[in-house]
Amino acid sequence: MSYEILDRINSPEDLRVVPKSDMDKLAREIREFLIEITNKNGGHLASNLGIVEITLAIHRVFNSPKDHVVFDVGHQSYVHKLITGRRDRFSTLRKPGGLSGFPTIRESEHDAFGTGHSSTSISASVGLATADKLQGRDCHTVCVIGDGAFTGGMVHEALNNVTADLPLIIILNENGMAISKNRGLFAEYISTHISSKRYRSIKSEAKAIVRSIPLIGKGLVNMVGRLKGKIKSLVYSPSYFEKLGFEYIGPIDGHNVEKLEEALQIAKALKKPVIVHTKTLKGKGYVDAEKSPSDFHSVQNAKPNDSFSSVLVDELIDLANKDKTVSAITPAMAKGTDFYRFGEKHPDRYFDTGIAEAHALTFAAAMAKSGMKPFVASYSTFLQRGYDNIIHDIALQNLPVRIIVDRAGLAVSDGATHHGIFDVSYLSGIPGMSIFAPASYKSLKNIVGMSAAADAPIAIRYSSSESEIARERFFSVARHISFGISADFDIAYPPEYVFVTYGKILNNVIAAADFLREKELSVGIILVEIIKPYDHVAEALMKLSGVAKRILYVEEGIENGGAAVLTMNEIRKRGFDFSSTEYRIAAIDDDFVSPTFPCDLYDFAGLSPTKLVEKMIL
Repeated sequence: MSYEILDRINSPEDLRVVPKSDMDKLAREIREFLIEITNKNGGHLASNLGIVEITLAIHRVFNSPKDHVVFDVGHQSYVHKLITGRRDRFSTLRKPGGLSGFPTIRESEHDAFGTGHSSTSISASVGLATADKLQGRDCHTVCVIGDGAFTGGMVHEALNNVTADLPLIIILNENGMAISKNRGLFAEYISTHISSKRYRSIKSEAKAIVRSIPLIGKGLVNMVGRLKGKIKSLVYSPSYFEKLGFEYIGPIDGHNVEKLEEALQIAKALKKPVIVHTKTLKGKGYVDAEKSPSDFHSVQNAKPNDSFSSVLVDELIDLANKDKTVSAITPAMAKGTDFYRFGEKHPDRYFDTGIAEAHALTFAAAMAKSGMKPFVASYSTFLQRGYDNIIHDIALQNLPVRIIVDRAGLAVSDGATHHGIFDVSYLSGIPGMSIFAPASYKSLKNIVGMSAAADAPIAIRYSSSESEIARERFFSVARHISFGISADFDIAYPPEYVFVTYGKILNNVIAAADFLREKELSVGIILVEIIKPYDHVAEALMKLSGVAKRILYVEEGIENGGAAVLTMNEIRKRGFDFSSTEYRIAAIDDDFVSPTFPCDLYDFAGLSPTKLVEKMIL
């Protein structure tokens, strides 16, 4: 599909020569382009539709890459990528080795800083602006952050570190949504307090009246300007941002390019910290997305009826119906984890803390200390942000918080910032922490039910995998070996080649085993559903010592500190015969799994069925 104006824009310089009269048409073309691409590739749609005009205004007023442009979370950077020379690569968006769905410094000089997690942008922007100041560079830093991201505590730590001489412009884009509806007092403050028309109307009316006084009016206006802080305190309390030393401009219609350019030119001329407060409609220009922006936050193939997330929440609701101490907590991932459905059934015991993983975990720890049974759900990649809280507030006090680790494993579309490949490694090192990896819905239900009686912290991890077809075949022949350990062979008569694995990578292991069996090799699979304590799987593997020819532990996670390495250490302590039974590992070897060329992500990571066959027999 061709676009009259968009097809002529290959750089910000091209954008700046587009007549103002054509900007609305360009915005429409960009929205059409984004809808077309995301319907093919999937991607973050509503957020990018809502920020079209803001992005255009930024690149018309500022000079990227000399001026830095930083997008919070980064999923709202599609328009930025379009007009900075990457339109011809958009067909590869969110494909391994293709155009990233987030800013990444290796992709373009216009991506000033990589942002894949929420609430980091202001810290990064303050760092960029400070470095420019110290090195004598005359440039600006522009940070674009939504009101949802403003609920993250890191934002306020960064604001507290801003100095008065930094040419830093923060565009606070208020659309009332993060992935789900914003939660918390600060979100309410943004949507009401700083947007109040009372102070602005009084100020305008007073200035007009004083200016009209003959001879002395203009001088009085200047005097009033010097006294505005005192006058403001009488009619309207100073805003949060002005107290921190920011100039405040807004609110501005975030879909009016001309007004946005005017506001940004003023902010640019001030050469000091400025908040430009904009208001936009998330999903703008696409009726369905406007009506339900959370449903169009990320466009993907049809969602399955069942998933590990949905099954867990169903079980949790049933548990809460019987036990009044069961509660559910999520740091702004209500939709992604399905926890919002718990909130519909038990609103008094459901807590969406906003983008605040650290707070959510300590909050849960205190609830557990006081007799509640909290379940905290977060994506694996976001749980990393609360690691200190898991150690100090939960594990050190041995409090029974049930940590639900969603989206465990590789994130094929979202890439390196969203891979859930570190959780087993970083959770394994915490004393007293148990880690479960249910591979079937039945196992998940059993583990959730059992966890209600837990007297220590536990983590339950699973992927977004929606199909159980391959796993169902495994479980149809699986034999129980010990707690959380099963195999598709008789452990007393093990085959020559044995795969050991956990999680959704079981599907690839089954495919690899099938191939080897077709070659008439003796092959079996051991499935681990309780990763830690490691003694359960160690006991099973000791029965293979000196009998099986080779063991390949397959792990969709980082090798260093992962389950495969820790299991090997455990069996070594028990006297495993490594000289007769070779122990190999197929895991992610000290890599973020971020290919720079088009490829199959599992093949790149060495975890495709073909690569697993090679690692087993070559």
